[in-house]
Amino acid sequence: MTAPVALVVGAGKGIGRAVAHTLARSDRTVALVDADEISLSRTAQEIDGSVSRVLDVRDELEVARVVAEIESSVGPIENLAYVAGILHTDDVLDSSTEDWRNMFDVNLFGLLHVVRCVGSAMRERRSGSIVTVGSNAAGIPRMSMGAYGSSKAASTMLTRVLGLELAQYGVRVNVVAPGSTDTDMQRSLWPDPTDDAGAGSAIAGELSTFKTGIPLGRIATPQDIADAVEFLLSDRARHITMQSLYVDGGATLHT
Repeated sequence: MTAPVALVVGAGKGIGRAVAHTLARSDRTVALVDADEISLSRTAQEIDGSVSRVLDVRDELEVARVVAEIESSVGPIENLAYVAGILHTDDVLDSSTEDWRNMFDVNLFGLLHVVRCVGSAMRERRSGSIVTVGSNAAGIPRMSMGAYGSSKAASTMLTRVLGLELAQYGVRVNVVAPGSTDTDMQRSLWPDPTDDAGAGSAIAGELSTFKTGIPLGRIATPQDIADAVEFLLSDRARHITMQSLYVDGGATLHT
């Protein structure tokens, strides 16, 4: 019996890299895509039997070509983890329209381009599972994160509606919503990205910006998020769809 194929979008670093390793350890053949060729190559070299393709998810035609090539050469994609995302921070009134468009192009339209191709094939086969890695910023206002939070809220709703539309075909679609996670993106928000003490402000919260702290007293590792993604993609979650699983140490006090 051949191993199921899992496509990881944004596999070059951070959460995406952890997801790729976790799915590979779970007896899946992993297909890796990312816009960053150097980071992608590193991840691919770490995972025996993986295949990789450089891909800019903003290019709809290129997404269709790469997905078709993977399905033809590797096998039908049974699992999709969409982890690609970018972050810019600024106040709503001071942020540029270009920054908003860039974030929506990757965080929302890139997702749309990928799920249209992968989801259509899953619908035909009446089999498959999709997880979008969103953000807890989709569910709670965060100062200076108007564009990012809006793009993640939109991608969350896209994912849930897709889950509703594909449920009748036996395809499950869910969201994993991380909070502060020790990645390059998170560290870019710290005064000194190389100083681990920067996590302290995320853990403590900040009253002046109405940001809650993290009740569990730690920021997540990429592996924490990857484990949740792997669970929702697996048959152990066979009766779970259209859900948003917050993996944020309780930071959003989410109900």
